[in-house]
Amino acid sequence: MIPFLRYWLPLLVWMFIIFSASADTQSTARTSRFLEPILRWLYPDISPDTVNLVRLIARKAAHAVEYAILSWLTWRALHRPGRNEERRWSRRTAVFTLSIVILYATTDEFHQRFVPNRTGSITDVCIDALGGVIGLILTWAAYSRRWL
Repeated sequence: MIPFLRYWLPLLVWMFIIFSASADTQSTARTSRFLEPILRWLYPDISPDTVNLVRLIARKAAHAVEYAILSWLTWRALHRPGRNEERRWSRRTAVFTLSIVILYATTDEFHQRFVPNRTGSITDVCIDALGGVIGLILTWAAYSRRWL
């Protein structure tokens, strides 16, 4: 039970957070309510086009970050070493991790097709996959330096 709580529960909670963020509460219209006032406070003369560009960049960066975290948590759950086991990087686990991340990104975008004010996008799946790759690269770097 302890390995499940330590390795799998954080992954499942993060998947739930991503799924919840796909609901209408995280749509463009909703995130504009807090992002635009901040931008206008910081830069009073900011143009509407610039606001839209910043919003787009922030939203896509959030996609990449949430899937980088998903990638790390998936790797962690799949590759947990036992006591006194040597901790080696596994390409097979990395490929399986990335497959799970891409599959989850695809199902998340499919889910968004049925949510009002949201749309599913293959571009977002690609951004999510890129986030997954970045997460694996960072995990590999930390792992090879024994930070994890």
